[in-house]
Amino acid sequence: MNNYETVFILNPVLSDEQIKETVKKYEDFLVSKGAEMVAKEDWGLRKLAYPIQHKKSGFYHLFEFKAPGEVIEPLELEFRRDERMMRYLTVKLDKHAIAWAEKRRKRNKEKA
Repeated sequence: MNNYETVFILNPVLSDEQIKETVKKYEDFLVSKGAEMVAKEDWGLRKLAYPIQHKKSGFYHLFEFKAPGEVIEPLELEFRRDERMMRYLTVKLDKHAIAWAEKRRKRNKEKA
């Protein structure tokens, strides 16, 4: 099992209900493929650095999870098929990135 982090941007015209439904869909997809969710973060509506599909903002979400490597390709295929998805990026975390992510989660928990 490898550690991964996926950040994805959802279309800003979606309602809160549609956003929750989309996030739940991908979380359930990962769990059904044998992934273990480590953390989930909703970064909210943010301005984009450049327009994507003529949109200037998007809803950012982050998933941190442990999964076998063969889960990533089907996940990204689902992302490509979904018209609500504007961009996504999945990276494999090394030991330093894992330590940094734990520190970030702890810092965010203290702020809340």
